[in-house]
Amino acid sequence: MARLQKRATKTEAELSFNHAMVYSQDVGQALAFYRDLLGFKVVEEMDYGGRTVYARLRAGRGDGTLALHMVEPGKTLPPEDGIRLYFEVKDLEKFCGRLQAAGVRFSKMPAVMPWGWKHAYLDDPDGHEVSLYWAGAKRFKKSKMAA
Repeated sequence: MARLQKRATKTEAELSFNHAMVYSQDVGQALAFYRDLLGFKVVEEMDYGGRTVYARLRAGRGDGTLALHMVEPGKTLPPEDGIRLYFEVKDLEKFCGRLQAAGVRFSKMPAVMPWGWKHAYLDDPDGHEVSLYWAGAKRFKKSKMAA
């Protein structure tokens, strides 16, 4: 067991998160959501056959990236795909208000969760669940559930 722990520690030191890939039925529509509404910056965009099939985006803050990739022709996104994307924004209420004014529907407006972080929930154009949240100084601390 000690050997396994030693190997995991070395792997952790070498591993760096690169990006998340989000599959989309309509990359152009997804791109408009992430770029125009959430404020991501386009790193690259690929078109094929007159439509956007791939886009790589960088978060407005930090160096996190997100890739949007068209679903393989003839296939559809599985319902309940189990993906939830998290994006942290300091002025959560103001940000959500701007999105709501632009016509975005929320399944839950900003509220403090039992673990102490403030979250809002919505879906992107392909139905992927998105959590906008603010954890602040609590982000890298152990969460404590409220009774």
